[in-house]
Amino acid sequence: MKKMPMPAEVSGHPPAICEPWAVALSAFHRDLGRRAVSPNTRHAYGSDLRQFAAWASAAGLEPDSIDVRALRRYAASLTERGQAPATVARKLAAMRGFFRALVELGQRTENPADLLSSPKRAQRLPRVLKPSEVAALLDRIPAATPLELRDRALFELAYASGLRAEELVSLDLSSVDFDAETVRVEGKGGKTRLVPTGEHALRALERYLARARPALALGDEPAAGSAGRPARGPPLFLSKSGRRLSTSDVRRRLQTWARQTGSLIPALADAHPHALRHSFATHLLEGGADLRAIQELLGHSSISTTQVYTRVESRRLRSAYARAHPRA
Repeated sequence: MKKMPMPAEVSGHPPAICEPWAVALSAFHRDLGRRAVSPNTRHAYGSDLRQFAAWASAAGLEPDSIDVRALRRYAASLTERGQAPATVARKLAAMRGFFRALVELGQRTENPADLLSSPKRAQRLPRVLKPSEVAALLDRIPAATPLELRDRALFELAYASGLRAEELVSLDLSSVDFDAETVRVEGKGGKTRLVPTGEHALRALERYLARARPALALGDEPAAGSAGRPARGPPLFLSKSGRRLSTSDVRRRLQTWARQTGSLIPALADAHPHALRHSFATHLLEGGADLRAIQELLGHSSISTTQVYTRVESRRLRSAYARAHPRA
């Protein structure tokens, strides 16, 4: 049997892609742009597909000659070389999107990736903090300096409204409606939703806007939005240099406060922004909120994504049962 080439990301050599693949990948990239797919997703798809294109080019396979057997060989080569099931599944998802686009563009008559099943991934439940742990984390952020006031408002809002880091940094000054106690959020795929927010977050935002943001706003604020997207207006959250915050800024600042609080509460030592979002959803479910309502608040397109929180709640109840029932 002919030995298939090593995937480009494993071999360590620069990927060599033949002309038909370069043309097809360019067409796919333009198609993603027309669909307003986020820059982060386009980058991830591009990286995975260039690796596959290099593998296929080395095997003498062009885009119109790829069939399900070739895809299975590629997936098997990834697995043999230690790629995690989640990584293989992500790469296969990129290929499904790629060949679907080629069909829609009339460059293929069928999508060979539709016949390919993704490897099963281990079901990992999201990390959830207890309400007391979230309160301890937020209350440990002082309100003396502009950066402290900003961070308190940032993470109060993240927990109060269940926002992703990308959504937080995309907020503009006009995104918050204090009268309606809501925030307008641009989620994945450019979908906009209105999310309620609580008193603690609104008070923290008022203090930040009155006492901190003017000190952080240095001169003219840039018009560019997060991840290269144009902003609708001035950004809500500013860095110490007066620019729109990045998602890495959000992660870094939360880790700073989490490490400080983690010296007292170990569960907080490695808290991350998504843990606040997971905690938001789980605490709503524990409080009796409807799963469909939580789906809308989180901006999930499918209820199946939201259902993971029912498993989190079920695990908590089983643990409580085991501790409390005399014949558990």
